Amino acid sequence: MKHLKLISPKSKWITSCVLLALTFVLVIAYRWFGLDRYLSLEILRSHQTSIQNYYFESPVFVATVFALVYIISTALSLPGATILTLAGGAIFGLGLGIVLVSFSSTIGATLAFLTSRFLLRDFVQGKFKDKLTSINQGIEKEGAFYLFTLRLVPVFPFFLINLVMGLTPIRPFIYFFISQLGMLPGTIVYVNAGTQLAQIDSLRGILSPDLVLSFALIGVLPLFSKWTISIVKSRKHLKKFKKPSRFDFNLVVIGAGSAGLVSAYIAAAVKAKVALIEKHKMGGDCLNTGCVPSKTLIRSAKIFNYFKRAEEFGIDGLSAKVDFGKIMERVHKVVKQIEPHDSVERYSGLGVECIQGEAKIRSPYEVEVNGKILTTKSIIVATGASPLVPPIPGLTETQYLTSDNVWNLRALPKRFVVLGGGPIGCELAQSFARFGSQVSLVEMAPRIMTREDEEVSTLLSEKFKEEGIAFLTGHKTLRVEANEKILICEYQGKEVRIPFDEILVALGRKANIKGFGLENLNIEISSHGTVVADEFLRTTNYSNIYVCGDVTGPYQLTHTASHQAWYAAVNALFSPFKKYKVDYRVIPWCTFTDPEVARVGLNEQEAKEKNISYQVTLYGIDDLDRAIAEGEAHGFVKVLTPPGSDRILGVTIVGDHAGDIIAEYVAAMTHGFGLNKILSTIHIYPTLAEANKYAAGVWKKANAPQKALNLLAKYHAWRRS
Repeated sequence: MKHLKLISPKSKWITSCVLLALTFVLVIAYRWFGLDRYLSLEILRSHQTSIQNYYFESPVFVATVFALVYIISTALSLPGATILTLAGGAIFGLGLGIVLVSFSSTIGATLAFLTSRFLLRDFVQGKFKDKLTSINQGIEKEGAFYLFTLRLVPVFPFFLINLVMGLTPIRPFIYFFISQLGMLPGTIVYVNAGTQLAQIDSLRGILSPDLVLSFALIGVLPLFSKWTISIVKSRKHLKKFKKPSRFDFNLVVIGAGSAGLVSAYIAAAVKAKVALIEKHKMGGDCLNTGCVPSKTLIRSAKIFNYFKRAEEFGIDGLSAKVDFGKIMERVHKVVKQIEPHDSVERYSGLGVECIQGEAKIRSPYEVEVNGKILTTKSIIVATGASPLVPPIPGLTETQYLTSDNVWNLRALPKRFVVLGGGPIGCELAQSFARFGSQVSLVEMAPRIMTREDEEVSTLLSEKFKEEGIAFLTGHKTLRVEANEKILICEYQGKEVRIPFDEILVALGRKANIKGFGLENLNIEISSHGTVVADEFLRTTNYSNIYVCGDVTGPYQLTHTASHQAWYAAVNALFSPFKKYKVDYRVIPWCTFTDPEVARVGLNEQEAKEKNISYQVTLYGIDDLDRAIAEGEAHGFVKVLTPPGSDRILGVTIVGDHAGDIIAEYVAAMTHGFGLNKILSTIHIYPTLAEANKYAAGVWKKANAPQKALNLLAKYHAWRRS
């Protein structure tokens, strides 16, 4: 069907109208002339002899007419296919009847499939593309299995299969071939029945309950085969290892970060015996080097920035100075304060056996730690990720910083270079600039925050420049002169020298996949360096080894790691009796710069890349009363919806507390309510959350029914007269 993409919209519209008109005329003619009365068992039986005689006189003509009638009736989804199939057996006999009916039914079904695709697929896929992504992927991967199953089971209306499959990306050739194959058993049964037409009392007598059950069992054969192959494939890998007669644990979790902690918590909550192994600190990166310390540092930077803005709020004579050592002491104090939430004591009290040490997976059933072998029914790998440090010449000769060790600083660097304009780089660059460092933010791309829409990058860039950050986008890092502490970059073909006292590498994170035994098991690793997992978070080789969190992705976010952990733990403990596919439909995130940048679902650049039709609703937070009162009247709420619909495709919020404001949209997308519901919800005045209601109001105004409003205007004018 690739050639359909070459048809102009106007030509396609004309062709669609012609097809619809032709279909309508044929269906009306079928009803108007009462052709359905000729497709009955009685008529077929009474005319069988005369038709057979005519067939003996003109075999080619009768066979051709029969095939054309069958094809047209199937293509138009007209009733009577059963009678025509019986007629095929009665007139042509078993062999030729099977050939004629089989090919005619498949050609007709494919024509109905192509018509549905031509008329409806673009509309349906455009309108519901975000909802259909996973279905499309499943059809592209295993559509033949599903189609074969549906064709084998007679309880599924074949005309409905034709129409629905036309909306999917399954290829026409595959559709034709699988339909031919899948409908063949039923065709044989009906054609054979047609050869014994005189003995048939009713159509119900053709397919007995036992025969229907047999077809149903045959129909699930492809799915059963797939399931069997999956088990055999898994056992093929597992049989290399000796399975213990009894296990020490139901579950062993490697890594006590967000994903590992939640996995162990869930296992203990359902009374499974679980061991949690951590080689460093409980809480992982989020508690010790990521979310908690960075947000604590950002808070100090924001407070100090308020001091610098004191006159703006009517406060004179206020002065403050940064004691960077005390700021870092507070960072570590906050980490210590939150530490008990993720402590050994807490999890031991919950029933988790916490083990400090380096884990080594010896087999899919054995994990070694501190010289002791633990046997386990299942394993969850939640080893997280580490800062990505590319091989920049000279970098290793200087004591570079990452998000892991920047917290060891006790003196504020005078000249601070940040490599990377992503979330981590932007958050730390702004904080250090506010404390008084001369910050240079170096980014190879033409703008920062490249995952966000361009206006987001522009707004943050302007804010950073106001705060004194040297903004070096489009700069490619070449090398570091460690002795002189100078970063050499290339910009527009020329070398640029950037001196520094400290350099922070914030160029992303890489999954921790080495050093604990995965390589010895030949676990599949993706091109991004993450462990490949299926929709149940199982590794591709072993059905009892699961992964969750940053080690597998695709989102390196604390809350996503926790989200995955529930699925990994439940599937590990209850499979094969019950298992759940991980749900990535609604994943929010936030970059905690000032202003914050929060997002859920699609943004504009992603919608364009995926060719999804959308309408933009934009509300400026500079209009919001609470934001004005707070002195934070900047930013916006940007909502994407399908044209003319209030269903939310995605939201980007830039502004103070954007990460909190966006929660309402996350709930809306998760539970399926739209902007109309948000508009009709009472929001407390004055709050920042009112921005959501006002954004919904902007959408409502843009989509107001103008004809109805014009009628109302006339009505009210009449009332005044």
